[in-house]
Amino acid sequence: MKYRELADTGVFVSELCLGAMTFGGQGQLWKTIGGLEQSAVDSLVDCALDAGINFIDTANVYSLGESEVMTGKALKGRRQDIILATKVRGRMGDGPNQVGLSRQHIMQQVEASLQRLGTDYIDLYQIHRADPLTNIEDTLRALDDLVRQGKVRYIGCSNLPAWQLMKALAVSDQQGLEKFRCTQSYYSLVGRELERDTIPLIEDQGLGLLVWSPLAGGFLSGKFTRDSQDDSGRRANFDFPPLDKGQGYDVVDKLLQIANTRGTSAAQVALAWLLANKAVTSVIIGARKMDQLKDNLKAVEVELTAEEIHSLNEVSEIPLAYPAWMEVLGSDRRPGESRFSQDES
Repeated sequence: MKYRELADTGVFVSELCLGAMTFGGQGQLWKTIGGLEQSAVDSLVDCALDAGINFIDTANVYSLGESEVMTGKALKGRRQDIILATKVRGRMGDGPNQVGLSRQHIMQQVEASLQRLGTDYIDLYQIHRADPLTNIEDTLRALDDLVRQGKVRYIGCSNLPAWQLMKALAVSDQQGLEKFRCTQSYYSLVGRELERDTIPLIEDQGLGLLVWSPLAGGFLSGKFTRDSQDDSGRRANFDFPPLDKGQGYDVVDKLLQIANTRGTSAAQVALAWLLANKAVTSVIIGARKMDQLKDNLKAVEVELTAEEIHSLNEVSEIPLAYPAWMEVLGSDRRPGESRFSQDES
């Protein structure tokens, strides 16, 4: 296992992170996604830690808190060796204030998460997505207070559009508040929209990138092709994240071609493609079965060639969106003129 620095924190996390979304089964959605009991969770966590993973990600809404409880139990006696991440934002009850990113909800939920996880601090506390009803300064001040109190060590965000992420960074800078150190975002060979705005932003601002659903809900496992489907897979009952399946099947064909040549799996190749991107800090892998986890863990051993990366980029390419396509038009500089003026050079 290799480790990468989480932004400029000086903290190193494994380049694969164990996602806990499959832990527990409270609620029909979570039963469909995971439904794992404690014994299975313990085995998966043991396997991940034995492979060198030191980073685990969960959320309060996963199985309505059950995932956090199971994660805490599985880490008993080993908490100090793990970078533990969880999230806040989703609805945790029927009341009008049991959802969102208000100070009231954040302060209530951090205490509940700490109790469920069986710990007195959270390494990385992330807002799960934007809350259009709450002033971002209120949210950041609440998170800043948690860092100052020692209940949270670093803060991050998830699923924010680039403009909202940049706004949050600017507010933190202006007000002297703790800032988001990373974003947890969807990114895969069949979901490359992040490259349009967010990846350039995080590279410019020095943020970390944690990738969720790197296999697009199992679509890139190699079990979904034009000619066959995995009826037992998550995609069969929960068709998410959305994707262009026409192009997606072309991507799977290319993955299988490379995997067959290398003697690896399509999933390993898809994960290796992400790990080859320097903008990526850690890729979150989740599993319901031990063989899935063991297969995914082997992705760290796959180093794709430049030719293989190019072929995957080509088949998965997304169209340029405005104003990006303006940048590829002919330059207005004179022939032979440098992009720097004479004075600048």
